[in-house]
Amino acid sequence: MRRFIGEKARIAKYVYVNFPFGCLSIRVCVIDPSIIPQQPGVIVAKVYYVGDWAIMCGPVFAETPFNYAFKGLEMYNYGTWLKEALESSGEHQVTSVPTWDFYKLGPGEYEKVLEEYDVLVFSDVEAKNFQLAPSFFDRKKFGTEVLVFPDRIRLTVDAIRRGTGAMFLGGWLSFTGEMGKGGWNRTGLKDVLPVQCLDYEDLVESTEGFTPKVGAKSKKRLEGIKLDTFPPILGYNKTIARRESDVLLTVKQTGDPLLVHGKFGKGKVLAYMSDPAPHWGCNFVFWKQYRDFWLECLKLVV
Repeated sequence: MRRFIGEKARIAKYVYVNFPFGCLSIRVCVIDPSIIPQQPGVIVAKVYYVGDWAIMCGPVFAETPFNYAFKGLEMYNYGTWLKEALESSGEHQVTSVPTWDFYKLGPGEYEKVLEEYDVLVFSDVEAKNFQLAPSFFDRKKFGTEVLVFPDRIRLTVDAIRRGTGAMFLGGWLSFTGEMGKGGWNRTGLKDVLPVQCLDYEDLVESTEGFTPKVGAKSKKRLEGIKLDTFPPILGYNKTIARRESDVLLTVKQTGDPLLVHGKFGKGKVLAYMSDPAPHWGCNFVFWKQYRDFWLECLKLVV
């Protein structure tokens, strides 16, 4: 549901906006938020962005054969670039969530997220974060109660079917992933995606990098983006585009799909097979049109 500050009310996916007209106030029902006049305080979409956080432990010093010591601990939020890009227009609010916080959501908490947010973003979030719960590994709870919880895969699929937008982004733990660790191909997410995942490791990487090739429908969907200036990416997840989906970008060197748009029920879904963050995206995040690119991508799913 859209949320607005001021004289605006929301009903389901429809938004009623009060426009002053002389001494009268005209109430208009707006379906597409992109046609709402740009006004301070208007929030077009709330985005729940899971992934692209990391904790570095080390360096590790082996002072003797029996003594190993960690001499540092640092947390990285690689999602900062994408979060700032999506919020750069002032229209959207993004909540950036580490995978471990998503994993630890208790019963009913993810349901509240799905009610509150308009768009879901998953990047480097392996299937286990959806399929497992911390209580499964808490021996104190064994035998005290039946340990079952709502299926987050099902909840995600149902939310998108009802109209929640979604962006699935690449990485070592996305799509099928490194050694199959991504695991999206083994879950119901495979039915939502506008691409078909492989059943074996899907990483394609090169130190020389890969360049995007513009698809026939890119100009209309990514208007104003100079895609010929898109910097090289250092890797991507190999997938197969579905026939009913729109392939907006491919990888020039291989022809594999890179950016694909599709629909699932009432929801709009975008798959970007490379990473919005380093290391695959270490050149990408410094592209002058990085923010513009992601704002256009967000429009495709709102």
